Amino acid sequence: MNDITSIGIIGLGNMGLPIATRLAAAGYTVTGFDVAEAARARLVEHGGRAADTPADAAAGADALILMLPDSTIVSQVMSDAALRATLSRNQLVVDMGSSEPVRTRSLAAELDADGVALVDAPVSGGVSGATAGTLTIMVGGAARNVERLTPALSALGRVRHAGPVGSGHAIKALNNLISATHLWVTSEAILTGEKFGLRPEVMLEIINGSSGRSGSSENKWPNFILPGTFDSGFALRLMLKDMKTATALAEQLGMPIELGEAAVAEWTRAAEAMAPAADHTEVARYLAQESAVRM
Repeated sequence: MNDITSIGIIGLGNMGLPIATRLAAAGYTVTGFDVAEAARARLVEHGGRAADTPADAAAGADALILMLPDSTIVSQVMSDAALRATLSRNQLVVDMGSSEPVRTRSLAAELDADGVALVDAPVSGGVSGATAGTLTIMVGGAARNVERLTPALSALGRVRHAGPVGSGHAIKALNNLISATHLWVTSEAILTGEKFGLRPEVMLEIINGSSGRSGSSENKWPNFILPGTFDSGFALRLMLKDMKTATALAEQLGMPIELGEAAVAEWTRAAEAMAPAADHTEVARYLAQESAVRM
């Protein structure tokens, strides 16, 4: 099914703009809103149309994408009376940010009462993946809605139907808890080996051919940490937010998640010591500096 030809998008930040750009390049009519006028101007430069309000972005669109920081902001945007009045029964609202799964399901039920369907479709792959169209898109929603969205989302990367609404946000948070935990311990291990006299490049080559390999050793360390750029495009505090979403979900479900909670505590300690805009890969630099202080 490919009845979606026009797409509205609210949120044109680090992820929203490249997503909007790729959709426009794929032939979709894209109309975007952001509170920053400069972001709206950049969308126009990349083939989209600028909207003056969230309601303007939604008007006439077959699907409305939200690329916003968290559930609280999503709720604020979706409570806008003008926006809600604009939504029609055949539109799909697609939350592509990292929202809280339980709150996503609550919002879906609220919109469903008005005849509007919500799908959650958070992504993994960062700014580079959004730009290249290689994101992994974790979709939660009814099968018929996912089928409608798949052609458009396929312009952004690999689409995976995770389950009912809220499932995408759940697996995204759990994935990032895993990702953050192995980045932390990978960094501790490599720094320990370096202090012993091993070269990080050699350690990574060996680890990546062994059972300790992960996205941290195969991507983050060689591409963002060793070169000293620390520019993966995903903020440390956003990673921490997702980690907390995952451990909160476990608590809501009565699941013990002790290692996850310990990882949250360590990342919280790092966040408190680092600049507000720090990239999440900078935890490796934080650990290196901390170990030097402890010597």
